[in-house]
Amino acid sequence: MAGLSLQHPWAFAFGLLGNIISFMTYLAPLPTFYRIYKSKSTQGFQSIPYVVALFSAMLWIYYALLKSDECLLITINSAGCVIETIYIAVYLFYAPKKAKMFTAKLLLLVNVGVFGLILLLTLLLSSGPHRLIILGWVCVGFSVSVFVAPLSIIRLVVRTKSVEFMPFSLSFSLTISAVVWFLYGLLIRDKYVALPNVLGFTFGVIQMGLYAIYRNSTPKAPTKEIEATASDEDTAVVKEHVVNIAKLSAAADDVKTCEVHVHPVDVESPPVECVATGDAPPPKEGKPAIAGAGEKV
Repeated sequence: MAGLSLQHPWAFAFGLLGNIISFMTYLAPLPTFYRIYKSKSTQGFQSIPYVVALFSAMLWIYYALLKSDECLLITINSAGCVIETIYIAVYLFYAPKKAKMFTAKLLLLVNVGVFGLILLLTLLLSSGPHRLIILGWVCVGFSVSVFVAPLSIIRLVVRTKSVEFMPFSLSFSLTISAVVWFLYGLLIRDKYVALPNVLGFTFGVIQMGLYAIYRNSTPKAPTKEIEATASDEDTAVVKEHVVNIAKLSAAADDVKTCEVHVHPVDVESPPVECVATGDAPPPKEGKPAIAGAGEKV
């Protein structure tokens, strides 16, 4: 067995180290799921990375069984299957209905449908070394998808300028794990193990770089909240202007109000006068006073 043979002591050492680091990597999301348990909510976390990680672990177990000499791959991926299944179960328990439906459909599509299809095709349409080669490249492809899955988290970090959803411990352990498994694949001359970890190392470095950039920055509010706040402020300003205009209009009416006094048709009658106050003009001598508007004679 290449993974355990004493003829490959360095391969065994890196494989054992890879098991330890990968196991710690699987445990890295524990604080996240503890928060989910305490708050009884998934808090915007996504289930995609855990579903894809479970699928990748299932594929590597199948690959190791076909190769028949990869005990170290079987041990760590078996542990990964158990841990990822627990994570997904907790997520499904506390997720809202829409997220539950999405995760359930994803599990049925990927972990049941796609894995079953790969199993049937490799068993029925290929044999011997060709089966292992086909499955090896399939494992490479889906291992890459495991490292690409956190891209959604990277986009969220850049948009919100917050590393809340990207723990540094997880990014660091993924990077170290990628280095160790790359060296293990190199030493046992298994390109299907070595190749995907090159990309894993790259994404790990990117995540740690983003953590260094945004760990002390002020989180940015979501766009919808900003628009809602701006809308509220605009509404308040408009209401204030309306009140001011109404007051000015009322003041203007008080200033410009005039009373029209109606006099009998007379050649000598004076012109109509407009006064700012509500008092009628004093009557002239020798002529009776005319009642103002709304007054009784």
